[in-house]
Amino acid sequence: MKTYSPKPEHIERRWYVLDAGEQVLGRVASEAAVILRGKHKPIFAPHMDVGDHLIIINAAKVVLTGGKENKKVAWRHSGHPGGITGTLYADLLEKKPAFAVEKAVRGMLPKNRLGRAMIKKLHVVPGPEHHHQAQKPVDWTIGTRPAWEGLPAPATTPANGKKKAPAKKAAAEGSDVEAPSKPSTTKSVAKKPTATKKTAARKPATRKTAARKTTTTKSAATKKSTATRTAAKKPAAKKPATSTTKKKVT
Repeated sequence: MKTYSPKPEHIERRWYVLDAGEQVLGRVASEAAVILRGKHKPIFAPHMDVGDHLIIINAAKVVLTGGKENKKVAWRHSGHPGGITGTLYADLLEKKPAFAVEKAVRGMLPKNRLGRAMIKKLHVVPGPEHHHQAQKPVDWTIGTRPAWEGLPAPATTPANGKKKAPAKKAAAEGSDVEAPSKPSTTKSVAKKPTATKKTAARKPATRKTAARKTTTTKSAATKKSTATRTAAKKPAAKKPATSTTKKKVT
């Protein structure tokens, strides 16, 4: 059995609304982290962002148990020596309730680029109204999980998103002949390299003929030289005969 790994086309982003009114801050943050990471889906993978978008409303009505609103401190450091500041959650919920919820959710996400991508899908509103009605979000209740509807259907459009242009018809009326398609031009272009290859292969043949001509001229020259040598040797052989006849006459 092969291990399943989610693909980008299998990820479907949905929108949910979570009402944090009169809810514990830690419980809201843990539920938000589940939705943002996608752990409510069977295709969850820890190395990918398969989560959905989440809108948290009524963040100003979040509750802290055990008197932690007067004990828990939100620390912040500017990066300079002595630049640390602390704020009680009681003051933080009054001044910046959305920041308090975002801070709690951020602490439950991975501390890397994957977690930074997940937190961008979180939208916190201090009141009951939000500006994402166009996305048609669905209400989310804490402790429940939506029914799994399976992987999304594959898209019928091509990957580049461009539609094929229709073929051009002939200008004359009544004729159903279509204009030549582009592949025909590509074929003619593809034939050019073969022609150049043939001409390149014929060049060594011309070199061979030139070499044969030089060999024939050399052989003719050698024949002429041998003929002249033989012609020069014949009169040299007759001289001794004339000298002997003169001696006998004397």
